[in-house]
Amino acid sequence: MRLPTARNGGGLGLAAISYVLIDYVRHLSPSWHSRLQPVLWTVLVLFALSRVPFYSHWSSEFRAVIPFVASMVFMLATLLFESVSVRFSTAVLGLDWHSDTPPLPDTGQWLLLALNEKLPGTIVEILRARIIGLHHYLMLFMMLAFSVLFDSVEAPGFGLGARYMFTMAIGRLLRTLTFVSTILPSARPWCATTRFNVPTYPHHWAQKYYVPYASDADAIRQILRYDIAYVDTGDYLGDYQPDWGSMSFLIDFLRPIGSEGSAWYSLLKKAEGGCNDLIFSGHMLVAVLTAMAWTEAYGGYSSGVIWLLVFHSAQREIRERHHYSVDCVVAIYVGILIWKMTGFIWSLKNKSRHKRLAKLEKIQGRLVQAAKDSDIDKVNELLREVGLGNTERQNQGPSRAMWLFASATIFSAFTVVLLALTWTSGG
Repeated sequence: MRLPTARNGGGLGLAAISYVLIDYVRHLSPSWHSRLQPVLWTVLVLFALSRVPFYSHWSSEFRAVIPFVASMVFMLATLLFESVSVRFSTAVLGLDWHSDTPPLPDTGQWLLLALNEKLPGTIVEILRARIIGLHHYLMLFMMLAFSVLFDSVEAPGFGLGARYMFTMAIGRLLRTLTFVSTILPSARPWCATTRFNVPTYPHHWAQKYYVPYASDADAIRQILRYDIAYVDTGDYLGDYQPDWGSMSFLIDFLRPIGSEGSAWYSLLKKAEGGCNDLIFSGHMLVAVLTAMAWTEAYGGYSSGVIWLLVFHSAQREIRERHHYSVDCVVAIYVGILIWKMTGFIWSLKNKSRHKRLAKLEKIQGRLVQAAKDSDIDKVNELLREVGLGNTERQNQGPSRAMWLFASATIFSAFTVVLLALTWTSGG
């Protein structure tokens, strides 16, 4: 993959790497981390605010707001669907199944254990180190989007954000459809009993269609022969039935128990992720999309560093048994492919480039003649003409409505950053 050249001397890359390194100091010296991190964030915020009055692309940002908001709504809808599916995948078979079912054989885990015996201890410790997590990748993307203020990334930032959110929503939807189709045991068999309050026994669907045919080879042959659930299971073990009104249809999917309260939505935010294997890895999807956005929008050495961090995250997910190897492998190539397929969303960038190239072709003859005549003023005038593009009205200054939009945008963006830091700091 060819990396574009980073602009402005790579300042954005330096800021991003500094953020990751300073945040890692929390594992080495919490006291120094508590001093350095506020300083870094204060410097970044002040630099961003200092550039707001000079930013000249608010009109293009305004045009990109609607796609961005639509992408956010789509993303929230997919997250809700994913949350219900995560709970269903764990609850439908009951806690006993999760405790008694051994993990799947994973050759990636075997390889990492073998490397622990072969590699020098220092390298093994680096591979084990928790250098970067989910919230880091989200913050790296936010830094990338904010960098439009410094012309490090081509405007509009909302256009890049819309593509990021839409691509992630598509990825989360595909992920949910994948893991809910076939329920796989967790690489951590104790996980479900520590995170979920669901019945220990299977749902009546599993009691009828899975349990009688789970381990008996003859029973499986018979169900293949007749293509019907022929075993009489008798009376089913029933579940607690709260009154959720119009949302009562979710009872079969969420399987609440009496001690969890009366609100259905409260069940979706308690587990902090699923426990059976959720193929493919959602953490790795976020990491890959951040790396793809960084590579395409900024490039340079920092993109290579971020890709190294992505692969470091992948081996840690496998090493710590949050996921099987297949989850990380699939997340990497699915994330790359989906990002490539959604390039139409960030189309304002390409349109602006095409317009400049078209205008450059029109003045090419005059530009060459001015260069031959050593007329530097004429050359600069022609180059400025090419650079005008969509900014013909910038010299008039932004309107009051545009300043109001800019202020609301900056306030909302910083609010999102703070919420992301708060909600995802635990991974």
